[in-house]
Amino acid sequence: MSLKIDLPLRRVVSHTSLTLSAGLLSMLLSGSLQANPQLMTEVDARGAQELRYANFEQWLNEFRRFAATQGISEATLATALNGVRYRDRVIELDRYQPEFVRPIWEYLDSAASDTRVNTGRERFEENRQTALEMQQRFGVPAEIVVAIWGIESNYGSNFGDFSTIEALATLAYDGRRRDFARGELLAALRIIEQGDISAERMKGSWAGAMGHTQFIPSSFEAYAVDGDGDGHRDIWGSIPDVMASTANYLARAGWQTGQPWGVEVVLPASFDYSQTERLSSAEWSRQGVRALEGELPDFESAAIVIPAGAQGPAFVVGPNFRAILRYNNATSYALAVATLADKIAGGAGIQQSWPRGEAALTRDDVKELQQRLNDAGYGVGGADGVMGPNTREGLRAFQRQQGLTPDAFATQSLLERLRQAR
Repeated sequence: MSLKIDLPLRRVVSHTSLTLSAGLLSMLLSGSLQANPQLMTEVDARGAQELRYANFEQWLNEFRRFAATQGISEATLATALNGVRYRDRVIELDRYQPEFVRPIWEYLDSAASDTRVNTGRERFEENRQTALEMQQRFGVPAEIVVAIWGIESNYGSNFGDFSTIEALATLAYDGRRRDFARGELLAALRIIEQGDISAERMKGSWAGAMGHTQFIPSSFEAYAVDGDGDGHRDIWGSIPDVMASTANYLARAGWQTGQPWGVEVVLPASFDYSQTERLSSAEWSRQGVRALEGELPDFESAAIVIPAGAQGPAFVVGPNFRAILRYNNATSYALAVATLADKIAGGAGIQQSWPRGEAALTRDDVKELQQRLNDAGYGVGGADGVMGPNTREGLRAFQRQQGLTPDAFATQSLLERLRQAR
């Protein structure tokens, strides 16, 4: 079945990523284009979306028909999709990129603040029986679960008030990761179909993360657990379900009962900061790595984490740190969860000082750094403003050439050195 295109030409050709052949452009100008597979191969995915759907309502109707073929009942489709709106604010947030990259110490100051620690201890005590029951059941320390709860939604005080259905529908129609959002929207419908939650109560962030500990729908399907025995998995209103689901996620992600997430360490003066491999604790010890307090945990596979380079704290982290990364693949996030959990349990938190005198690089600064590294022959790839592996390796090479510690920690002073380099 062909689909008549009824779009202003300016909406189609305004996208810089859209490439049209002369024949296809001629057909557009004549208004005779029909959407068929042969012609649609000449446009990219975003162009195809614009060509096929005149508006959000048209897209939603077609998705509704598709969802029905995937086993979603008409009753669920009606309650979940009738009246669903396109949300401009969701797209604004999806495309927003902050100018400044926040230093990790500022993030941790907030994520593991005294207020959040004290509130975490209060929430732990209020739910002690449940927390310890889930710890026994899944083997994940209760403090870790409470810490994730605190960081994800400030213990349920702010898990978002966007309709998950509207947010995901908007992103599936017009977001940066449309196929991903479309799959999550279908998963959300399956959750409603199963009866765990109503469409009206399915609330969360603009990105489709839901409930107290911010599960996306596909993670909910895979890991959510009925913790209170009422037959439903309710991560919006049942704290037992929240704790059970979060602990189950970490357990399934490879949490090893009885092991710590890692420890703060002191590195020897001769330490090779270019190492990225995982070694056993014994091997790190032979290099002169020492625990700041006590002994190194007995890890078979551990990495050194230095989020602020040689000027800041260092950590040896094991499998449980990697399990936290499965929840959110950012070192700063995993370190925040670990630190908050330690402090809720009565620990002192991170002891070594951060290089707070170093000003943050803006995204434009990072792009300039990348371009100057390329110009100097270090070959880091495109200047996209993201500190990826290639950029870090190029920065290490520049630091070595300058006689500096090659820790790949990007600073304003390093950028200035690059500006002055010839």
